[in-house]
Amino acid sequence: MSKKIACLVKVIPDVDHFTYDYEKNILVRENQRSVLNPDDACAAAAALELKKKVDAQVTAVTMGPESSLKYMEDLLRRGADRGVLITDPAYRGSDTYVTAKILAGYLEKEGFDLIFCGTRTLDGDTSHIPSQVAELLNMNVMNHVVKVAESQQSEEEVTVKVKDETESLLFAIDFPAVIALSSDSKYKLPFVKYEDRKKDVSDRLTIITNDDLHLALEETGLEGSKTKVVRTYPKHCEYKEKKVVQNDEQGIEYVYEYLKEKGFL
Repeated sequence: MSKKIACLVKVIPDVDHFTYDYEKNILVRENQRSVLNPDDACAAAAALELKKKVDAQVTAVTMGPESSLKYMEDLLRRGADRGVLITDPAYRGSDTYVTAKILAGYLEKEGFDLIFCGTRTLDGDTSHIPSQVAELLNMNVMNHVVKVAESQQSEEEVTVKVKDETESLLFAIDFPAVIALSSDSKYKLPFVKYEDRKKDVSDRLTIITNDDLHLALEETGLEGSKTKVVRTYPKHCEYKEKKVVQNDEQGIEYVYEYLKEKGFL
């Protein structure tokens, strides 16, 4: 029986080039230079790798502005079967709690067996989404996965490897499940075939809005978010002059006096 796999990916602002709305305390995501979140890219690669071993359909899902469509098109050209963009002006400013509710609303309607995603994102770094989505959908969840054991799969469970600082462990997780990959997994997205670089994939793309999910507007966006940012401000770094010394008596004496002055000696 064919498995239905969803892969949640997030398009994040380039950490070196982003715009912040200090009035609303949210990142500006529209028309910004963006990248695919590294952990999510590994999750997509793992889902596509599993598809080679088992009978499965992979649907890439993202939530964000319409500028994210090009990333969905790219994943379709790399091997995903369907691409879904969840977007609505009402969703702007949603925290992880609201984002998880929106994602779960779509995922529940579709009924997926496996949901792949990244453990964390570079723009938020909360690691909330995998567990929140799993809780809302009443699914099993495993974070910090570094390997999906494609050769050890069955109709009832998925086997994954989780690695911490001291050891690696194998876990068998019953379907349905949320599997959160870490960028430590070393999964890499396949290259787009030369002949598919400009392939029209619009027939496999779907845009979902709140007209489809029917969430109460007061439960979405900034209004529905439980996380409230009181204040943000840019950090100002003080420039300090660099001092270069030689590895001689004078240099050693300078370092000694400096450390003594700062209280390290």
